[in-house]
Amino acid sequence: MRFLVSLLLVFILVFLFWPFYHIYRLDDALGRPDPAALESLVDLAALREHTKERLVWALGLQGSAPVAAEPMRWLQQGLQRAGEAALEDTIDIGWVQGQLRDAVAAATERRPAYLLAAVDFAMFESWDRFLIRLGRLGYGETHIRLRLDGLTWKVTDIIH
Repeated sequence: MRFLVSLLLVFILVFLFWPFYHIYRLDDALGRPDPAALESLVDLAALREHTKERLVWALGLQGSAPVAAEPMRWLQQGLQRAGEAALEDTIDIGWVQGQLRDAVAAATERRPAYLLAAVDFAMFESWDRFLIRLGRLGYGETHIRLRLDGLTWKVTDIIH
């Protein structure tokens, strides 16, 4: 029985520190010049979807208000399709690298800037979601949301 309790305790400790190991991996990948180092740590589809949701909300396109004229509805649908295509082209691994590097540089005075120095807060949101805050709260901070995908924590959202 004591062995099982010890084993459970080790499992819990490993699980609690697992996302911090991935923060270290993310920091290491950001330090490399090639953005391909980030590919295994980023879920681009989820990142695009979350960015699209924020843009739709910010532009007020989420409402269910009917569009009176048919040409206006066509125009709105065309703009949404064009916006989705632009997101697909814009949000790539190089864009993610640039966003994270800029956020890290803004959040820390250390030069060269590195992710671990910029982290002000890191905590579980749920068993499979982890939130990292770069910079002090209320001072232009950036939030990075990670989601557990198999055994790897992946970046699924960058919120400025």
